[in-house]
Amino acid sequence: MVVHSASEQVLAGLDPEQRSAVTAPAGPVCILAGAGTGKTRAITSRIAHRALSGEISPRHVLAVTFTARAAAEMRSRLTVLGVGGVQARTFHAAALRQVRYFAPRLLAGRAMPELLDSKVRLVTLAAARVGLRTDRAAARDLAGEIEWAKSSLVEPTDYVVSAARALRDTPHEPAKVAEVFTAYEQLKRSNGVIDFEDMLRAAVWGIEEHPDVGEQVRGQYRHFVVDEYQDVNPLQQRLLDAWLGGRNDLTVVGDASQTIYSFTGATSAYLVDFPRRHRGATVVRLVRDYRSTPQVVGLANAVISQARGTEARLRLELSGQRPPGPEPDLRIFTDEPAEANAVAARCRSLIDAGTPAKEIAVLFRINAQSEAYEKALTEAAVPYVVQGAERFFERAEVRQAMVALRAATRSIPGETPLPAAVVEALTAVGWAPDAPPAGGAARERWEALSALVQLSEEYAATPEVVPIGEAASVERPVTLSDFTEELARRAAQQHVPTVDGVTLASLHSAKGLEWDAVFLVGLAEGTLPTTYAKTVEQVEEERRLLYVGITRARQWLWLSYAAARSPGGRARRPSRFLPQLDRSGGTERAVSGAGPARRPERRRTQIVSCRICGATLLAGPDRKLGRCPTCPSDIDDELHERLIEWRQRVAGAQKVPAYVVFTDATLIALAERRPGRSEELIAIAGIGPRKLGLYGESVLALVGGAGVDDVCPEKTFEISS
Repeated sequence: MVVHSASEQVLAGLDPEQRSAVTAPAGPVCILAGAGTGKTRAITSRIAHRALSGEISPRHVLAVTFTARAAAEMRSRLTVLGVGGVQARTFHAAALRQVRYFAPRLLAGRAMPELLDSKVRLVTLAAARVGLRTDRAAARDLAGEIEWAKSSLVEPTDYVVSAARALRDTPHEPAKVAEVFTAYEQLKRSNGVIDFEDMLRAAVWGIEEHPDVGEQVRGQYRHFVVDEYQDVNPLQQRLLDAWLGGRNDLTVVGDASQTIYSFTGATSAYLVDFPRRHRGATVVRLVRDYRSTPQVVGLANAVISQARGTEARLRLELSGQRPPGPEPDLRIFTDEPAEANAVAARCRSLIDAGTPAKEIAVLFRINAQSEAYEKALTEAAVPYVVQGAERFFERAEVRQAMVALRAATRSIPGETPLPAAVVEALTAVGWAPDAPPAGGAARERWEALSALVQLSEEYAATPEVVPIGEAASVERPVTLSDFTEELARRAAQQHVPTVDGVTLASLHSAKGLEWDAVFLVGLAEGTLPTTYAKTVEQVEEERRLLYVGITRARQWLWLSYAAARSPGGRARRPSRFLPQLDRSGGTERAVSGAGPARRPERRRTQIVSCRICGATLLAGPDRKLGRCPTCPSDIDDELHERLIEWRQRVAGAQKVPAYVVFTDATLIALAERRPGRSEELIAIAGIGPRKLGLYGESVLALVGGAGVDDVCPEKTFEISS
């Protein structure tokens, strides 16, 4: 009875769709979860409900994520729900643990080869071997191309054809890339090292080609959950299939509208085709958005509603669940410095009003856009952190610390608790666990190394579960050696610890994160979509990138672009993905006298949302009505008739067409919204200060119940010049 009560308690507070996902029967389950719809809660509650009801054993569950942060969050939530022992790992972490455990058996007693921290050094050597001189940036591009090929199960001999079929924009002539690919594989073998893709392949090989290994792994893991399933690549899917071994107790969760990593080999095809691949699968759609205001949700729906292609088949229309908030702002500036200065000024005002700096993000399409914002934020005295440009693990002090940690694995006793071992190792590079030193650069260095200590404390809280048979396993405390391997994985994945400051990040690196206030900047043609998006599929991925950016915002959302890159520069057009707004509101300038942070703004407009469903309104008539054409009308027919008669008399007296007084859409809006004050009247699109002065008194009287004869029995209306 106690167990049953605990499992039922897990269901408390879930919405109907989340409850359906949690209580779905064993077997293939596909959860289509829009941004902010509580997918992590749904999948952790599903695991907990099944475990607490006795349906499954937690130790037989493997939950796979794409970031260590997401895995840690999943483990934390399961602990709160009263379920321990579930293995929540990234694909790479899960594969590494299995390969490392089975290496003596698979490699005839030899240890697992050393894992490459980065491909760049060997790729540089491989390029030189085939007569191609590269700098670090070019080597990274080649490394990325090799990573795409290996993740897509493409061999060097097949690269040219596969790259052409996939319409790859290769860093060099495809045949030359294939030569570098071949030389890279040869160098790896001669150096006795493997990369992350090799590790995944080794896990697949161990399970598929060694029945005893496959039997032991499948005996340990019998129930699978995969988060962010739209980001799975062919190699990861191959590993998942190997783990399953023909079984079907699989729950996947994903959102095709957030497919933004196809350039790395990720594909939403497995999510789209899940019901076909798994006959009889349960499909649940989560559409209640608990993250963002209805105004933000409405804009996100408007942007993604125009999507086309395969992913659009699984498009979700979100429903905002939070109280209403401010309308998203669309800002248009003369040039990029003006845009950056205005963003910095707004960040400053948000912080001064109480919004924590870490709850603000400035998101852009490419990292090269960050420089203007770094400068503007510095001038505005706004703290910030760049995420995705100079990455945390690329900082000189962090690289030096990682070398010291690897060296310490040979000198610090293995039984030393991990956090203490890390602190001891970092003293070798001059770090001390006391107050940060004075000076900006010294403080940043101290805080970066402190972040490593914090990571070690988090990692130490998750002991490794080692299988010792089909029905048993033991926990082993993590060691300094384990931690250095974890840091290597995070460095490859660019897992950046949270820092207290405004986040500057690319849209790609913002995936999976959220903030109270989000600034989406540089939304001009040629930047978003980028000029490199040449195919329909590539353009659609750019649209999804904007959608991801919009759905990062909880409360405040700002969208902006500069009419020119630099003062007096060549004119640019706004992104084709932005709503086609009515920009007739004139020009609004920022307050002068505040220095460069108050550069003039070219014009400002606001996005209008449906007052019934919250969707963003694009068409002029819909904006005047204040609702979607498909949303139910609450028009006062009798008032509408009186307004029509009144407009006819006024137009006759002024000798102008009736629409000059008010359009049909404006009359309908008046009859639906029934404004009672001048402020409500002028809020209706199409009624500005001039028409308020001419007709406001009469219209408010009509809305209040006055007859047409009472308003204008013999009255004529004159239009001032």
